[in-house]
Amino acid sequence: MTDAVHDFARRIPHDRLPELLRRMPKAELHIHIEGSLEPELMFEMARRNDVKLAYSSVDELRRAYDFNNLQSFLDIYYAGASVLQTEQDFYDMCWAYLERAHADRVLRAEIFFDPQTHTVRGVPMGAVIEGLHRACQDAQTQLGIDAELILCFLRHLSEQEALDTLEEALPWRDRFIGVGLDSSEVGHPPEKFARVFARCGELGLHRVAHAGEEGPPAYIWSALDVLKAERIDHGVQSSKDAKLMQRLAQQRTALTVCPLSNLKLCVFPQLAQHNIRQLLEAGLAVTVNSDDPAYFGGYLNTNFIEIFAATGMDAGHAYQLARNSFEASFADAATRQRDIERLDRFFAEFA
Repeated sequence: MTDAVHDFARRIPHDRLPELLRRMPKAELHIHIEGSLEPELMFEMARRNDVKLAYSSVDELRRAYDFNNLQSFLDIYYAGASVLQTEQDFYDMCWAYLERAHADRVLRAEIFFDPQTHTVRGVPMGAVIEGLHRACQDAQTQLGIDAELILCFLRHLSEQEALDTLEEALPWRDRFIGVGLDSSEVGHPPEKFARVFARCGELGLHRVAHAGEEGPPAYIWSALDVLKAERIDHGVQSSKDAKLMQRLAQQRTALTVCPLSNLKLCVFPQLAQHNIRQLLEAGLAVTVNSDDPAYFGGYLNTNFIEIFAATGMDAGHAYQLARNSFEASFADAATRQRDIERLDRFFAEFA
């Protein structure tokens, strides 16, 4: 942060914070596109694809979102994904998210997708990737958002299934920029996927991994050292390991933290007890993200506004979090610099 922008940020009064958070440019680096499927769109797709849902109405489905741990959430999440069947379905879901991201002043989105959730149901890999990719292309021309795809492997499945999924996706290699690792964390350490991540490295793909959400700090070490992850998704358990904190700060390895997700899945009992401010002030490259916004009660700006209200962070923290999101993105250097300059200009003008 330049001294000038830092001074501007510190002078922005607390009562202007919600407006600042809503309007400031930002990137989103931890968003599962299947987790952005709102109940209304889910019901619309169920109708057009003749899929029978276990819920009789949108309201009943919303009530089912009252889960309290990762596994009970995943059960609903995978059931909801059953309505996604055609390339147009994937386009519509992704486009709906990108319109919301645009409203939240997101300049860049790096979007996770779970092909195994769909191919196991007989949905062609091409329908998944082409539908999502087409929405990303339209977002660039119509909304001015840089949107890219990251293919995630489901860690509760075998490494061989992940390797098979990678090979199946390779005809669309130019449609995604990296790979990730998600789904049930506990009992599925990063080491389980060493070979597939090594193969992704050979292919020149960026590598990220969920670690240290519900799993121990040891999973974060493994994600870094075994999988060669360039970013850690979640990573909040790092605060339990001082040496790990030191390493993450020194290397500026980004943590894509998801406050409302952590609250909904009881990683923290209350937002006021969330450790994001502690991590940020310890020099870690923390970012704010929405994870599965349709299920966790808010898109990116809602996450910003609620975590700031709960932890007392100020405009200086807001600047650093937004800047971290651009610096941690996989955009090229010129694009990252352009976005940071837009952020700097916004703060100077806002103050």
